[in-house]
Amino acid sequence: MNASVRISVSSLRAHKRRFAGTFLAVLLGVAFLAGTLVMGDTLRASFDTMFGNATSGTDAVVRSAGTITTPGESQGVRQPVDTGLVSAVEKAPGVAAAEPDIQGAGQLVGANGKPIGGQGPPTLAGNWIDDLKLNSYQLAEGRAPSKSGEVVVNRGAAEKGDLKIGDTTTLRTPDPVKVTIVGLATFGGEDGMAQVTYTGMTRSDAEKYLTAKPGEAASILVRAGPGTGQQELVDALTPVLPKGVEVITGQELAAENTDMISGQFLTLFTTFLLVFSGVALLVATFSIHNTFAIVVAQRTRENALLRALGASRRQVTASTLVEASVVAVVASAAGLAVGIGIAAGLQALFPAIGFPFPEGDLVISGLSMILPLAVGIVVCLGSALLPAVRAGRTAPLAALRETAVDQSGASRTRAVVGSALAALAVAVTLTGVIVSPSLWLAGSGAILALAAFVVLGPVASTTAVRVLGSPLDKLRGVTGGLARRNALRSPKRTAATASALMIGVAVVSLFTVFGASLKATMDQTVSRSFAGDVAVSTPSFGAGGSGLSPRLAPAIAERPEVDTAVGLGRGVAEVDGEGRALTVTDPVALERTFDLGNVQGSMRDLGDDGIAITGSEADKLGLKTGDTAQLAFTDGKKQTFTVRAVYGRSELAGDYVITRDAWAPHRTQDSDTLVAVTFKDGVSAADGKAAVEKVATAYGNPEVQTRDEYAQSSAGGIDMMLTLVYALLALAVLIALLGIANTLTLAVHERTRELGLLRAVGQTRAQLRAMVRWESVLVAAFGTVGGLVLGGFLGWVLVMASDGASDSAFAFAMPPFQLIVVALVGVAAGALAGLRPARRAARLDVLRAIATE
Repeated sequence: MNASVRISVSSLRAHKRRFAGTFLAVLLGVAFLAGTLVMGDTLRASFDTMFGNATSGTDAVVRSAGTITTPGESQGVRQPVDTGLVSAVEKAPGVAAAEPDIQGAGQLVGANGKPIGGQGPPTLAGNWIDDLKLNSYQLAEGRAPSKSGEVVVNRGAAEKGDLKIGDTTTLRTPDPVKVTIVGLATFGGEDGMAQVTYTGMTRSDAEKYLTAKPGEAASILVRAGPGTGQQELVDALTPVLPKGVEVITGQELAAENTDMISGQFLTLFTTFLLVFSGVALLVATFSIHNTFAIVVAQRTRENALLRALGASRRQVTASTLVEASVVAVVASAAGLAVGIGIAAGLQALFPAIGFPFPEGDLVISGLSMILPLAVGIVVCLGSALLPAVRAGRTAPLAALRETAVDQSGASRTRAVVGSALAALAVAVTLTGVIVSPSLWLAGSGAILALAAFVVLGPVASTTAVRVLGSPLDKLRGVTGGLARRNALRSPKRTAATASALMIGVAVVSLFTVFGASLKATMDQTVSRSFAGDVAVSTPSFGAGGSGLSPRLAPAIAERPEVDTAVGLGRGVAEVDGEGRALTVTDPVALERTFDLGNVQGSMRDLGDDGIAITGSEADKLGLKTGDTAQLAFTDGKKQTFTVRAVYGRSELAGDYVITRDAWAPHRTQDSDTLVAVTFKDGVSAADGKAAVEKVATAYGNPEVQTRDEYAQSSAGGIDMMLTLVYALLALAVLIALLGIANTLTLAVHERTRELGLLRAVGQTRAQLRAMVRWESVLVAAFGTVGGLVLGGFLGWVLVMASDGASDSAFAFAMPPFQLIVVALVGVAAGALAGLRPARRAARLDVLRAIATE
């Protein structure tokens, strides 16, 4: 074994450049993985500290015990508590202070007239709590609100909206309220809780604008007296609370808040990055394997001489694995250092691009160090294993042979196995997409398709390179012909080199197709369901925004240009024990503005005890018109509703519709999510839109859009997602390009004598550079075309499987322009990867090259 180690170390010293691409591939993959883990640990620790600081003065929280959670929502809606409980809580033993905590949605308007925040994180409003220890927000500048119309806002929101103390602005609650800023606050020592905005009002204002009626609060915050522990306080409060009301410790509240962030945003954020780390490492696997396969092939005579001198198969195999181990350990260690640097860079970058995560030192856990190091070593050793075994099988007599001709691409076994895998992939995929819709079956078929592409690569590369390279004979003459023949020389090597790029392009194409399909689905949904002329909405997604005033739709309807204006509000209730979202609206106007499909019964007769549901939900619950269903609301009340209409489509109207009169006894803060408007006959689109905008100005100036604009803005988050995806996938493509460059560099070294002879018979340096570059382009073109085909297929699978697994109808779309751009980038990247190897080949000394063994 000592001999194997010495041979490996000597070989690494003599051929350092051979492993440069492998080293970088491992380094980049490990760095991305380590950076993601360190960033996740740091953010969790920072949020934990921030919430701990913010709630450090709260020893107990009294709140409603039950929540209603609707599908797709991670947080449930909780019933408010009676503020009359404050006096009973204050009398409990161990209580020093108790304050009601009123919370609701309130979106500030900045100095430029545009709303602040709302793009995902909540925009909160509430009563300013005078007890300094119970208030999560600390007054940093100015004073607390003392009369109606005065507010305190978090400093981060004020800076973002260019607001300062003394300014008057609008607060959407969702009804517009004129407020004057009298103070700026911090949260847990930070200017705000990430992008969450906060507005603190007087208690009377908070009750007026944020609750359905006075005397309600989200919770009651309690501070213990000296010598009373949090659990002791909870035990003392529990007996004085009525049924349906619970009390938890302040520590439990902080843990819930941290879990809310960690369990939702941070988990999604880190999972998203880890997926791309996996893609990068998968691409690196192909590049690493290809490098070691070429190195082993180039050292066939060297390994044969070692065997002839008495080295065993195990020693030759071990020698190759030792080289891989050294590269793996050194590159992974360097990747850890770079990963920590990436995490530090992201921590500094996010605030600059509008994501002000809480400040804090980098948190580097043992797992964040051990896992990337282990993954880097395993990936590198696993990729080198087969080439190492192949090296050990080198026969001693191979030292006497000339270089063998690679016939791997013509392997009949490979063609049969690859074809069988492809057939199985198609069968499993079609079963999961068409026969029995299943994301698991569709996913299994996609994995089999990827395996089939990899196995069939060498078989397909010969035909593909001939077809893709056929124009080169005419365009570039002899130089183009030589480039094509060089790419055909080793089908297996060409396929392995192209596979790394193929994976990267396939994932890019997959997300491109899926994103375009989501946009087409949204456009189809709006076109099919929305029969209005304009839509009034707030530009928000996620929990952000304050919604629209319920008085906006009636105000628009009074305009002479308007035929119908209907507002869509949102409520929640349990139906048959399951949380469901309710659409609160005028059902008659809804039917006139939205295409509800086939309607059984009448939308006109809902009243305050009727409900309309979709056909799919009616089938699930076994209901039909005339039947009754019991709804349980967040206020603890239950009411029996009669099914008076069953309609067909639910995309924009929702699955359950009740009237505003039916929802009024159970509502909290009332708001609409959308107002749909149709114009009277003869009113032009421009005149109608202008009339609606004039009314909307008095209600916080929400956005007024045409039907096409509304569909486009509804899909706006998809473009943001795709931009991030492309930025992250650039790493995978970069690793693939390193693989192509490394392969070509090794091929130039392998063909030194051949290149010298070409130069000797008259080939110029420019022609030699062009030959190597075009070989790189052909390899990249093969990988790009394969990636486009695979990515398009996987995109179709994902869309169709989502369509089968969801109640909504998904539309499949292939965006030709974007895919052409992906193809051009892939080919251009191939040309870029060939620059350095081509330059190195052109610099070869002709006489020395000819004399090379």
